[in-house]
Amino acid sequence: MSEAHPDIEAVVSEVPPLHQFSVEQAREGYADYLSVEQDLVSLADVRDSVVHGPDGNNVPIRVYTPEGDGPFPVMVWMHGGGFLLGDIETYDPVCRVLADELGCIVVSPDYRLAPEHKFPAGLQDCYAVVEWASSRTDVLGTDSDKLFVGGDSAGGNLAAAVSLMARDKGGPDIDYQVLVYPTTTFSYEFDDDSSGDESYFITEPDLQWSWEHYLENEIDGMSPYASPLQANDLSGLPPATVLTAEFDPLREEGVAYAERLEDAGVPVEHAHYDEMVHSFFTNVAEPRVEQAWDAMAEIGAHLDEAFADEKELLVA
Repeated sequence: MSEAHPDIEAVVSEVPPLHQFSVEQAREGYADYLSVEQDLVSLADVRDSVVHGPDGNNVPIRVYTPEGDGPFPVMVWMHGGGFLLGDIETYDPVCRVLADELGCIVVSPDYRLAPEHKFPAGLQDCYAVVEWASSRTDVLGTDSDKLFVGGDSAGGNLAAAVSLMARDKGGPDIDYQVLVYPTTTFSYEFDDDSSGDESYFITEPDLQWSWEHYLENEIDGMSPYASPLQANDLSGLPPATVLTAEFDPLREEGVAYAERLEDAGVPVEHAHYDEMVHSFFTNVAEPRVEQAWDAMAEIGAHLDEAFADEKELLVA
């Protein structure tokens, strides 16, 4: 059996299982884990705002604008954290790098977290922000022909669910979805003992812990908006990039979702990272994990290729 890459193992080997802590303790530890003291890239503008939410609430957002001449595409990036952890501040470094590497405006929603706000509250917040981004192209200075959604882990779940919801409701026209080691089902149907031992950041008990806090009951878990892999029909969804990591208990459900999308006729790029673990994508600072930057660049290449093909079709 292979082992995790030394660079990432050194980062996550000392992280204890999250389910052993209270939610508040886990939130504090997660924020410390992702903390970065220096700005990693230079951007033209970073500003905070709010979007009116679905329940009369305001959803805080942070908008990142890259340097260069617009109009830019816009990506709504939904942070990970098992539906319980993370916020605008903890994901600030990742969003800065995404805006710079992808050459797009990144909108980061501070969606409501469980267990205080169970499914579908956080999802509804994310959908409201995607609707807002789609309709505020003049304010954002974006290219209205290019609207992306993306996220990692639980954020990947939310990005996939937002894409399903937009299709079903005739909502915003989403052009691409980026799903980084997404959780796609609550059912624990994948028994993947190749994902490593408890030293590799998250374990099956951690996943169960997060789902139990996120869902009111198993009936909610069967909703395709909670578990996109449970959807009967995945046709008509945006093209996708799906990233998976070798030592990740979510690996097989990410692969399964990519395969289901492809079977439904959705163009899919599946990028698998050997020797990597869950969370590697967020390690863009010191101690820097080069594969995180490689993944950012690969996503950018997939987007460039997808829209180059689109331009060729328009010309033809």
